[in-house]
Amino acid sequence: MNIFYINGKFVPESQAKISVFDLGFLRGYAVFDFLRTYNQKPFYLEDHLKRLLNSAKLIGLKHNYNLEKLKEIVIKTVQKNIKANPQKVDFNIRIYLTGGISKDFISPGKPNLIILITSVKELDEKFYQKGVKLITKVSERIIPQAKTTIYTEGIKFLQEAKRKGAIEVLLISRKGKILECTTSNFFAVIGRKLITPPIENILVGITRKIVINLAKKLEISVIERDIDIKEIKKFEEAFITATNKEILPVIQIDRIKIGRGKVGGITKILMNEFKKLKEKL
Repeated sequence: MNIFYINGKFVPESQAKISVFDLGFLRGYAVFDFLRTYNQKPFYLEDHLKRLLNSAKLIGLKHNYNLEKLKEIVIKTVQKNIKANPQKVDFNIRIYLTGGISKDFISPGKPNLIILITSVKELDEKFYQKGVKLITKVSERIIPQAKTTIYTEGIKFLQEAKRKGAIEVLLISRKGKILECTTSNFFAVIGRKLITPPIENILVGITRKIVINLAKKLEISVIERDIDIKEIKKFEEAFITATNKEILPVIQIDRIKIGRGKVGGITKILMNEFKKLKEKL
């Protein structure tokens, strides 16, 4: 049984409810963040909460929560779920801050804070061993640096990706620049250098930041710059990063094979270092 948090109350999943007049439902006016536990400990919690607060600021969602208060609530929610689940499992943690109940269907009310806890479902190990496929779509998110609940295009694109045997969708700007995936950040290796799109037009992922720091410690050159879609043919390696994917190797983008269809050496090194980081918890 999972325990959710809704505006100061801890309730069983089956009893978790909010009003249909909430702006998060009516207009998609809400932000969220997503993290997980390792050994039942929240991974990079403060970084995720800082991003949540920044997302709210970027869309003008006013509230009275600060970092320390949110941290206290999340930890307490996790602890309640540990007690409610005797078997030792890890959790996904989704934190939502919504626009609240709106009397006129468009003006914000008192914001709702909701924390959803679910069990982690790991990806198939073969994806990490053999790599995955991406498809590309031209799309630019509204206020890209804010993690909002507006995922209409992403959901549509992911359904097409599934039909085509791909696990993610690589978003391309109208000017032909690689941005990010629907729920992941993107990295490529060119000339043994790690290349990733700049932060101006993407959501800055926490796993992305971890990978960049790991690469720098390993003295792997990291360059944040625009990547033209035409450069895909030059990629020696590629991978995507996300909380629920960690570092996931990419061996094909549309019809183009990356690294002769095999997981690359730099990708493997970073995956191993990330594994060591998790094991320290």
